[in-house]
Amino acid sequence: MSEIFHSVTLDQELCKGCTNCIKLCPTQAIRVRGGKAKIINERCIDCGECIRVCPYHAKKAITDSLDDIYNFKYRIALPAPALYGQFDKDYSVDTILTGLLELGFDDVFEVAQAAEIVSNVSKYLFTTGELQKPVISSACPTILRLIAVKFPELINNIMPLQAPVDIAAKMAKKQAMEKTGLQEEEIGVFFISPCPAKATTIKSPLGIKKSPIDGVIAMKDICLKLAHIISKINNPQKLSKAGTLGIGWAKSEGEAEALSSSNYIATDGITNCIKLLEAIEDDRLENIDFVEMSSCIGGCVGGVLTVENPYIAKNRIIRVTEDMSKELEKADIDPQEILWNSPVLYRPVMNLDTNIIIAMRKMEMMESIYNSLPQIDCGACGSPTCKSLAEDIVRGLAIETDCIFKLREKVHNLAMEMMNLESKMPPSMNPNQNNKV
Repeated sequence: MSEIFHSVTLDQELCKGCTNCIKLCPTQAIRVRGGKAKIINERCIDCGECIRVCPYHAKKAITDSLDDIYNFKYRIALPAPALYGQFDKDYSVDTILTGLLELGFDDVFEVAQAAEIVSNVSKYLFTTGELQKPVISSACPTILRLIAVKFPELINNIMPLQAPVDIAAKMAKKQAMEKTGLQEEEIGVFFISPCPAKATTIKSPLGIKKSPIDGVIAMKDICLKLAHIISKINNPQKLSKAGTLGIGWAKSEGEAEALSSSNYIATDGITNCIKLLEAIEDDRLENIDFVEMSSCIGGCVGGVLTVENPYIAKNRIIRVTEDMSKELEKADIDPQEILWNSPVLYRPVMNLDTNIIIAMRKMEMMESIYNSLPQIDCGACGSPTCKSLAEDIVRGLAIETDCIFKLREKVHNLAMEMMNLESKMPPSMNPNQNNKV
């Protein structure tokens, strides 16, 4: 299995070993050993939940700096529609887009435009009858990685379309090349992202061979600067081309609403998404056509790299689109170009050994160790569950007495053995023995 890049990283100097993160990691990718957290790369899906809950800011996302845009002759901003929910309703989409130009970009291309194209193509794919239902949205990169790690049987249920941001990047570069006469490598497109998973995806793409995006800038890193600029803009340029349905992708149910289908389920929050994937795996959603999942609460507006409360941002998205067109953007791109051109593959994280016989023996050892543990999943050992501790022991990453209950049991047994040994000591070595002759 090849190594993948991770945007979510750990600063061990800041880590206090508090174990807050291990219980909330959806793929059990974190352990605490020697008083410090450790991220297991194979398990991490870059959801950012550990960033959200770490009280010491020891987890952070690696993204690009705004200064990186100057590595290119022509610079294009790809704002996620969630950006519009970060500012007061008095600021129009045109004002925010104009602010991006004043921030140093030469052009903007709304990801919401590409979202509308994806919605149109999705509608067409449903008419072919070739999709495996329930169809799972491919828009959230965290959900794609979650499926690849924990639910490989559902890979064929994923809508085989590239994410709107990748499509937006392709279209933006094509238009810029025609407009400026510059070569593709001279044009930089930068996604303004609400989540760390997209920064991971441009380095380790899913569904495409190579990402057309040149950089990812965290939304929180740009909002303060942008807020200062847009407060001074009185006559914004007419730049927005996206409508209600495209911008609506920023919130939970936005993609499903754009499909104009009533037979769908939309859920948000990584825990809820896992429960829904389990239901699909158990064939309990056989009559549902489409499933939209956002790993963040509220949808992209709740991303860990945003600054506004997701419920406030969601309301602003609704308010800002009240007077916009509800017509979907027509595809100015061959639909075949936005289909996956690279398969999403299962990424096994439970390989105990390359030799199947040895792996089966280790599985038996795991089961035996697990049965000997208290099975209360307290997390005090530094592993999220007793089952994961059993796996860590078999892998040689932990020992049985990392469990405080097993340690207490061993100390108790050792004390009893010492008392028993003392009673059997010869008189010459026992200070309590009366040696009078």
